[in-house]
Amino acid sequence: MNLLLIKPTEINTDGRVTLVGRRHDHAREVLRVQTGETLRVGVRGGRVGTAEVLSEDARGLALQVTLDAAPPPRAGVDLVLALPRPKALKRVVPAVASLGVDRVVLVNAARVEKSYFESKALADDFLAGLVDLGLEQARDTVPPAIEIRERLKPFVEDELDEWAGKDSLRLLAHPAPASPVEPPSTHQRAVVAIGPDGGWVPFEVELFTKAGFHPFSLGPRVLRVEVAVPVALGALQAGRGRSP
Repeated sequence: MNLLLIKPTEINTDGRVTLVGRRHDHAREVLRVQTGETLRVGVRGGRVGTAEVLSEDARGLALQVTLDAAPPPRAGVDLVLALPRPKALKRVVPAVASLGVDRVVLVNAARVEKSYFESKALADDFLAGLVDLGLEQARDTVPPAIEIRERLKPFVEDELDEWAGKDSLRLLAHPAPASPVEPPSTHQRAVVAIGPDGGWVPFEVELFTKAGFHPFSLGPRVLRVEVAVPVALGALQAGRGRSP
């Protein structure tokens, strides 16, 4: 945890906050905080800054918060992700939040088990907790918006243009011979579609291609989703960094 993430409702008008539970335990057991020390903090959805430790005891961790900086810049990337198995989802969501993705749509696909949509991991509170883990790691405060679509074809054909924006660069990760990741222009938003383990089936590739997606490959190896997501987003950001 590289940043203590605070909910807006937890801060008093005088800038004080008392943290309990997981964050208090981390500060006490891992950081071993002492009165007078300064910690990095941020308000979920807001600014970042520092906090002076006023006290730490059984009642919680009392802080005086100063928020004086903006969170890290956004990646300018949205993600269409075939719903992974629950154990993989628990690793993917924090990674997505750490990388500054703005929006995620978890979609169905031919190789997605229908039972995945019944997982408790998709509960709003559980997803929010996974997002917080990623934000704390990256010293960020802005969570990605996460949506769920159980029908892929209607989403791609009827919703995607409005959701993604007509001028976005659309990239389809697929483990087959294809071009490397195409770097977007500095200000161009990118939408990346990543399939389940084993990739999209031909019908899905055709569906995305008709919607303006350009297939690209991460190399000859077939990667698990929890590996493919950070690799693809990292390659995209590296390409963006080399853009003129």
